[in-house]
Amino acid sequence: MPDKFNMSSPPFDRLTEQQKNQLRTALDVAYFRDKDVMLRAGSPCDSLHIIIKGSVEERDEHNQEVFAHYTYDDLFDVRALLGDNVKHNYVALEDTLVYLLPKEVFLSLYHSNGQFAAYFDNSLATRQRLIEEAQKQQNLAEFILTKVDEDIYHPPLILGPDLTITDVTQQLLNHGVDAALIELNLNSDSQHHNPNALPYGIVTRTNMLHAVVLENRPNSTPICEIATFPVHHVDKEEFLFNAMVTMTRQRVKRLMVCEGKKAVGMLDMTQILSAFSTHSHVLSLSIARANSVEELALASNRQQQLVDSLVTNGIRTQFMMELVSAINEQIIERAFELILPPAVHGHCCLIVMGSEGRKEQILKTDQDNALILEDGIDWPNKDATLKALNHTLARLGYPLCPGDVMVSNTHWVNTISDWKHRIDQLITSASSESVLEIAILADARAVAGNLELLMPVKQHLQQQMEGQETILTEFTRPALNFAVPLTLFGNVKSSKQGVDVKQGGIFPIVHGVRAISLEYGINETNTFERIEQLVSKQVLETSTAENLAEALKHLFKLRLQQQLSHHDMSNAIQLNDLERPERDLLRHGFHVVKKFKQWLGYHYQIRH
Repeated sequence: MPDKFNMSSPPFDRLTEQQKNQLRTALDVAYFRDKDVMLRAGSPCDSLHIIIKGSVEERDEHNQEVFAHYTYDDLFDVRALLGDNVKHNYVALEDTLVYLLPKEVFLSLYHSNGQFAAYFDNSLATRQRLIEEAQKQQNLAEFILTKVDEDIYHPPLILGPDLTITDVTQQLLNHGVDAALIELNLNSDSQHHNPNALPYGIVTRTNMLHAVVLENRPNSTPICEIATFPVHHVDKEEFLFNAMVTMTRQRVKRLMVCEGKKAVGMLDMTQILSAFSTHSHVLSLSIARANSVEELALASNRQQQLVDSLVTNGIRTQFMMELVSAINEQIIERAFELILPPAVHGHCCLIVMGSEGRKEQILKTDQDNALILEDGIDWPNKDATLKALNHTLARLGYPLCPGDVMVSNTHWVNTISDWKHRIDQLITSASSESVLEIAILADARAVAGNLELLMPVKQHLQQQMEGQETILTEFTRPALNFAVPLTLFGNVKSSKQGVDVKQGGIFPIVHGVRAISLEYGINETNTFERIEQLVSKQVLETSTAENLAEALKHLFKLRLQQQLSHHDMSNAIQLNDLERPERDLLRHGFHVVKKFKQWLGYHYQIRH
């Protein structure tokens, strides 16, 4: 068997003839069954493993995170041979046959051949960097996406409505604060006129100063008479930069923090600014302050600078998608408010679809939007206004959709009743065109106007899809149409154009998860959130879900790197641009996709 060892591939092609003979003489062959732990974390490594047949996964010692996938002609664990012990588990995914090169022979070759050693030194350095990045838990994006919690806000001072101005002034002094919440009586006039508002007012030292000095109120005035109502508030666990945008829009310096209908804290601008260490929040403020399309365009143009900054700082792709999606939503919502007449804002709902609907967009792509109208709405000049909205979004960097999936196309503007009727027709026809439209609607997310209008439409889609085996089968089929770019031996297969990671990996995962989510009535649109819900419903095993999520993250990351480095929106990755560890992770991702497609075919009884 050693006579068939491939000496023509790196790094063995760098050995002299004498060294090749030394290697051949020392080689042994070992066999491992499916699920055998070939190397265990913490144990010594006695041999270099070179795979003849089969596949192996490198996992952490708790089998919770997968670092790499190895198949034909791959080798491991060089790091342990040059160091102390094995850091991760190496597990056979199927019956696996390997060559074993004893540690002492490997080290002899390593120390006597500089070119042979250089191959491993370079590879290890790159691989270690990738693994460290994968393990890193804290980074800039997590900081940007800080939530409003007890570490940010301070406990509120809540006082009764009948205390006097003098009493409240003393309370503020005693507690060292300059504002207090006033708990109002449920039958007060303020509550009567604003029944949906939370039963709190707010009073500041400035309020009381104005009341006494400018309005000549006596110090004995009940505080409820001068408290501001209603109080602008933010929910606990909301994004901190959203709280800051609210402050900017409402021109206030502090917000009440609520958990449900209960006030649990106070948040002021100084706390927010101290929590941020970057200037990325300025973009959100600029969007909120924009009073014209021109001002909004200036803010929108700075979004690319933010993406470049995040990439430069090594931010994880999933966090970038979440942040950029939030900013896109703010831009689109502000454009909606500037273009559509205020009288219709509460009677229609702008929805986004595609990658923006799934919150999986980093670079701006074609518009995919639609509008839901209240039944019976009267809106003169509607068509002209919606056309202006699409062209405004184009000015803001969101290109017009070549497929015309936009509100300027009357096909994508309907009342709630008409949308429900359209869904019924789509499911009845079950054609390829109707399946595509159902897929588009399944990712719909409300971003502006009356957001509640989307819910009855989405609920109707879920109800109508439930139990529809024929349409679910046809709906899922596109996920199996594109071949996974793997060779017969399990390596990544590339063409002159490169490896299409969207067709080969991203689309099968996104669309397959979308199909299962429709079957099980899951409301989330984000693929990662859908995967989590499928685990909670025990549709997917935890290990399968984790592999799918990790594979999708890596495919998104590679595509983003490609698009930024080549300044285009191509989905093709050039393998020559990747280091061997990155190719390992890519290959592992495609193997995950291959298994998922097999699962989908079995689940929906699709022969392909």
